[in-house]
Amino acid sequence: MTELLTAAQMRAIERAAIDSGDVTGLELMERAGQGVVDAILAEWPELAQGSHRALVLCGPGNNGGDGFVIARLLAEAGWSVSLHLYGAAEKLPSDAKANCERWCEMGEVLPLTPSEVFGGARPDLIVDAVFGIGLTRPLPDDVALALDRKGRNGWKRAYKIKTVAVDCPSGLDLDRGMLPDGRDPEDPDFDPWPHTMNVADLTVTFHAPKVGHYLGIGPTLCSKVKVVDIGVDAFGVEQGGLVMPPEPDQIRLVEPVHMRRPLPLSVWPRSQLGKGQVGGHKYDHGHVIVFAGGVGRGGAARLAARSALRAGAGLVTVLCPPSALIENACQLNAVMLRSLRKDQALDDAVDARANSFCMGPGMGIGDPTRARVIEVLGRRAGDADWRDPVVVLDADALTSFADAPEELFAHVHSRTILTPHEGEFARLFPDLSGPARKDLSKVDAVRQAAARAGCIILLKGPDTVIASPQGGASVHAAVYGREVPWLATAGAGDVLAGLIAGLAAPQTSGDLHGMAEVAAYLHVESARSFGPGLIAEDLPEQLPKVLRELGL
Repeated sequence: MTELLTAAQMRAIERAAIDSGDVTGLELMERAGQGVVDAILAEWPELAQGSHRALVLCGPGNNGGDGFVIARLLAEAGWSVSLHLYGAAEKLPSDAKANCERWCEMGEVLPLTPSEVFGGARPDLIVDAVFGIGLTRPLPDDVALALDRKGRNGWKRAYKIKTVAVDCPSGLDLDRGMLPDGRDPEDPDFDPWPHTMNVADLTVTFHAPKVGHYLGIGPTLCSKVKVVDIGVDAFGVEQGGLVMPPEPDQIRLVEPVHMRRPLPLSVWPRSQLGKGQVGGHKYDHGHVIVFAGGVGRGGAARLAARSALRAGAGLVTVLCPPSALIENACQLNAVMLRSLRKDQALDDAVDARANSFCMGPGMGIGDPTRARVIEVLGRRAGDADWRDPVVVLDADALTSFADAPEELFAHVHSRTILTPHEGEFARLFPDLSGPARKDLSKVDAVRQAAARAGCIILLKGPDTVIASPQGGASVHAAVYGREVPWLATAGAGDVLAGLIAGLAAPQTSGDLHGMAEVAAYLHVESARSFGPGLIAEDLPEQLPKVLRELGL
């Protein structure tokens, strides 16, 4: 398990290490600088041979102190190094100042301005050690221009210059994955992309990745993240497996390593069979109920139902209005079908063994949907199950409460999960969305929403965030080589809702937060398995292949 840290958490870990007496700040800075140099040479082995030129840009804090170490180590290796400092050397923190003084025994410290930075010979490598974790204000104009890639156009063969960022490309808020550039997002002419672009080819961070490496624009600016061990593991959070929900203050990264063998059996309950065990009944793997809309609106529910069945549910039933029976019957085989009139009680159509409900895809927006959601949320565990049923609410089931979200929150329980996209999230939590989110990270916004709603929330996107009411959160980002732009297709969200309902249905399934993590991962892996040209119907059909590749 990889934990994502905030700037405050990383500072606390470093401070605890220093206060313990096991290491000094200078030693941590030396390890960080050496780690960056090692990462550079590992990424670009050709830079280990021959003579090269480096441009090292340092800032007024300890990130700049790392830069002084990097400059010294490169110079000792025979590089020609030009170092530029933003700010006054005498105002540096003590450890950074000590390393500045060591550098001054080898070379000079130049001002960090566009004219000074771009006025020299073309470097082979630029090291951005200006601002690292903790920046929450816009970059000074001179720094922004000096870091802008467009400024390199005066150098011949500028495309060959490699750029490495220490902790993050300067200007990136590592708690939010955003650029605090001072522009007004409510301005009609607002452009979400910065006026200057500071994009690194490689980003080297320390001890653990940070939240902003995976949120928002972070992956675009960082390009590739390498984590360097600086010897403070004993002062961080113990790393464990994907078994229990994250701790209240923890942010967990959902990544491929979670899904490799040996897996906790609760990750995919069907894995318990065929591994020296025999037997099992379809009802042991859960009965998922998916609600469909009227005539011509059943496609979304059928997608969710097929996904739930492929995910391992023992059986899946689609409930639809009587008028839509023929339409759905023409397209469903392994998925069962029952009619449900608008005024009919749910118990007339669903027996007590139904233990997972998927509501919203194609149901229609309005009072009937709202009433049915409240009815389902009122069901509790019976003789056939030892837990309350899972209720996955998506799409129309959420929008139907847009004018009264508190009514929904009054009925949800701990086995409920809401799966909105940003638009649906804004309808339920307008004060936590868009410009109103202000300085909150996406993670903190979803945490607050989960606490308010009293259930798990999965906010969909390329950087999907999952949060539990107790405060634990997870990030699943399709970035750094796992990008799937073709997943932005109609119906993909319906498949995800069904996937969660199917994974969580078996009696032996693990915690619901963990099931949401696994679903987000499998959703992206299924899209990657198919490739460009994907439509939503293809996703459930890729699940068997993906599960086999995981050794299940």
